[in-house]
Amino acid sequence: MNQHPESPSGRGEPWQQPGGQTPGWGLPPEQHHGGALQPYGTGGYQPADAGYPAPGETPLATIGDIAISQSTVITPAGRFPIRGTVWTVTDMSRTERGTPTWAIITAILVFWWTCLLGLLFLLVKEQKTSGHVQVTVQGHGHYHATAIPVGNPGAAFHINQQVNYARGLAA
Repeated sequence: MNQHPESPSGRGEPWQQPGGQTPGWGLPPEQHHGGALQPYGTGGYQPADAGYPAPGETPLATIGDIAISQSTVITPAGRFPIRGTVWTVTDMSRTERGTPTWAIITAILVFWWTCLLGLLFLLVKEQKTSGHVQVTVQGHGHYHATAIPVGNPGAAFHINQQVNYARGLAA
């Protein structure tokens, strides 16, 4: 038993529709061809309001995706003066201290041969830092927040120092 419609040759083809209809939803809609092709991002001069520092104004620090210069804060949403901005740092990282897996396994294996000497491996401690530090800047009708992942306690301290530097420029 053949479930496919019969073709004029007497053999059914699986892609044919009954009644000779076009399969699917029909023909695609007519394509609209716009005007001339416009170049994008070809370089050259960028206006000062495009999110780049003004000529001669060098970024002094970057905090996540926020860049600061002597007089400007530059975020992905735009740029605004640094004077009068409010900076907030929230440390959402955590540092855990524990015995690593390799030390536990070694202590169990060595315990059988040296008795209590193998238990000294359980004194080995490992420190792991995970999480992120959130930095927000607001002022002049703008608000931007960024989360920066940290892998050690020194990274969180460094971000705090950068924000303190930005606060000094904002005062």
